[in-house]
Amino acid sequence: MILNLSELSEEPLHAQISRQIRAKILSQDLAGEELIPSIRGLAREQRVSVITVQRAYEQLHREGLLQSRRGKGFWVAPIPEDRKQKMARDRFERALMELVSQGAAEGLGAADMRRILDTILRTGARE
Repeated sequence: MILNLSELSEEPLHAQISRQIRAKILSQDLAGEELIPSIRGLAREQRVSVITVQRAYEQLHREGLLQSRRGKGFWVAPIPEDRKQKMARDRFERALMELVSQGAAEGLGAADMRRILDTILRTGARE
């Protein structure tokens, strides 16, 4: 499994792993019922500790994105497409609410934030 982890990021390694696997599941890069690497296997592949991967897998399991069985490993939970979309929208809305609150606390108005978001969406659409 290809993940891009950075020791220099402010985001902890386990959060980077869970975020990237979550994105692969929600974008259908990983299909329902698809096996994912074992905890030890991914830890070895990514050169991180077993505990780091275990934390990431446990988080994804709590979110309902992974299923597991002792001795069988972990696999992607079968999730209907509409539920995946709702999960993605809900996560985006929570993250955006946090940024809007931060922007407002730093003196940005709604019009400024809309302008910034529109610029980002236009720029991102070209990539």
